[in-house]
Amino acid sequence: MSEGDFGTVGSKICWTYILDGEKKISKQVIETIGHENKVLTLKEFEGDLVDKYDNWKITLHIETKGKLDLVCWTMEYERPNENVPELINLLDFIAGMSKAIDDHHVKMN
Repeated sequence: MSEGDFGTVGSKICWTYILDGEKKISKQVIETIGHENKVLTLKEFEGDLVDKYDNWKITLHIETKGKLDLVCWTMEYERPNENVPELINLLDFIAGMSKAIDDHHVKMN
């Protein structure tokens, strides 16, 4: 947390992560939190992603079906031109992170 209160709209978060062997920085603001429909939207305002992509944001939605919680990530961004690659590597990273979190929760239960 870099600014604001944890879990509130308008709060700013700073992430440091490794992607493709390189250290990356992402500064994001919480745009929306929907407790009832289990939705969280973050928009990057500074960092490696906005250096290459326009209007980058990510939404996390959790849908409960019976005893299962299904996680859906949606990335929205604009490539300034065709030479800027799609963010498949970041999507793979997020999927791997989600699986690691799920594995951790399964081991706890």
